[in-house]
Amino acid sequence: MTQIFQLYVFILAGFIGFQIIQKVPPLLHTPLMSATNAISGISIVGAIVAAGGQYGNVAKILGFIAVICAATNVVAGFLITDRMLAMFGGPKKKPETAPEAGK
Repeated sequence: MTQIFQLYVFILAGFIGFQIIQKVPPLLHTPLMSATNAISGISIVGAIVAAGGQYGNVAKILGFIAVICAATNVVAGFLITDRMLAMFGGPKKKPETAPEAGK
């Protein structure tokens, strides 16, 4: 019975998360993703607790999947944030070349 409940919570959380993210406009997606890195870090801790606890095999499998998903979200969030910040860095200066000796 508890395994069915755990599976139900996992599926419901995935569905609700997908519905919430789907309704975010593309313009706000990058700032939202960079702001949720801390939340994903908390999710990793919760997933490790679920995967490492004595809750049964289903909890270990779902916890492992949650660790992979949350870690992917954290890494992707930092990569996107870095790319976004690079866009606001301004144009890069070209290195100056030494004048030619024969002219």
